[in-house]
Amino acid sequence: MTPNPAAPSPGAPGASPAAADGGAGTTGLLRPHAEQQFAAELAALAASDDRPRPPAWRLSPAAVVTYLLGGTLPDGTVVTPKYVGPRRLVEVAVATLATDRALLLLGVPGTAKTWVSEHLAAAVCGRSTLVVQGTSGTAEEAVRYGWNYARLLAEGPSPAALVPSPVMVAMREAQVARIEELTRIPSDVQDALITVLSEKSLPVPELGVEVQAAKGFNVIATANDRDRGVNELSSALRRRFNTVVLPLPGTPEEEVQIVVRRVEQLGSALELPEVPAALEEIRRVVTVFRELRSGSTLDGRTALKTPSGTLSTAEAISVVTHGLALSAHFGDGVLRASDIAAGIVGSVVKDPVADRAVWVEYLEAVAREREGWADFYRACREVTG
Repeated sequence: MTPNPAAPSPGAPGASPAAADGGAGTTGLLRPHAEQQFAAELAALAASDDRPRPPAWRLSPAAVVTYLLGGTLPDGTVVTPKYVGPRRLVEVAVATLATDRALLLLGVPGTAKTWVSEHLAAAVCGRSTLVVQGTSGTAEEAVRYGWNYARLLAEGPSPAALVPSPVMVAMREAQVARIEELTRIPSDVQDALITVLSEKSLPVPELGVEVQAAKGFNVIATANDRDRGVNELSSALRRRFNTVVLPLPGTPEEEVQIVVRRVEQLGSALELPEVPAALEEIRRVVTVFRELRSGSTLDGRTALKTPSGTLSTAEAISVVTHGLALSAHFGDGVLRASDIAAGIVGSVVKDPVADRAVWVEYLEAVAREREGWADFYRACREVTG
C-alpha cells in the first residue's frame, strides 16, 4: 500500500468542480462520463480519505465503496448512491481490483453491470473511458494493439506506427481498462487477454519489446449469458477473473428506488418533468415487470406465463423516460397510464404471437381486476388491440 496522496489536481481527469447534475463544461453534454458528472463527490472523497490506498488509486477501497453505495462525509458532503444492491458484493468487487486478479461482473441484462464498471473505474483511477466494446466483430487489435498503416508502409514497424489498445494504454499508465460484453467477443480474441492477465505484460514481437503493466493496472469485464451468439470463456481465461454476479433488485421498493434515481438523472439531462409526479406510474411499471419476470403476482396468488424478454430494470427506466417525454411534449407534464402504455407493451411483446398472448392474459387476469388499475388497463388494451 502507498501513503495517502494529495487530492487530484484541477487538471486531472475527473477533478474539475462539478455537481451531480454536471458542472462547468458538462451541462451541454447528454451523457457526461462518471468522473465528470460526479467530480465534486470524487474530490470530496479524496480530500477526506485518510485510509491507505493501493498503488495509483485515487481513493482507498473503503472510499470507493462509499462512492458506489452513498453516504455522508465528515464535512457534510452527501455522496449519492450509484448502485443499489448488497454491500458485500461491492466490497468483493473493489477488493478484487486491489489484487492481481481481474474482475468479471456477471448478470442478466439490465442488472447495471456497465454502470457499476464505469463508476468503479472512475473512483479507482479517475478515468472510465479506456473501453473495449465487445461485439462479434471485435478484432484482436482492440485488445492488444494495431498499426497506423500509412506510417507502417512508409517507415516500417516503429513505436510511432503502433496504435495502442485501451488495454495497452491502461497497462502503461496504471489505469483500469473496461471490456464490455466479454462473451460476445470471439473466443480467439478473448484468449489474447490471457497473457495480459497472467503475466501482466503484452508482447510486441514486431518491435522486439513488451509492455509491462504498471502497478495499479487492472481489468473490469462485463458479461451475460442470455444473449444469442454468446462465446463461452475458456477455463484458462475464466481462472484469471474473480466473478461477481450482480442480481436483479431484491424487493419492489429497491427496484422503484433505482428507477426513480436513474430517471431523475436522465430527465435532468433531457429537461423532462420531475420524477415525484411520476412515482405512482413508476411503481406500476415495476410491479408489472416483476410479476411477469417471476411468473406470479406479488401476493403469490396468481400464476402467470412469462414473456421471452428479460424485462430488466434498465427497460423499466426506458419505459418511464419515454413516458415522461410523451407527457412533456404531448400532454400536461404529468405522467399518466396512457403515457407508459405503448412503452410497456413494446417491452413485453417481443414475439408478436407468443408474447402478445402472455400480455393479453396478464391484462385480463391481473390488470383488469386490480383496484385502481382501470386507467392502466384501458390504455394498454387500446395500444395492444
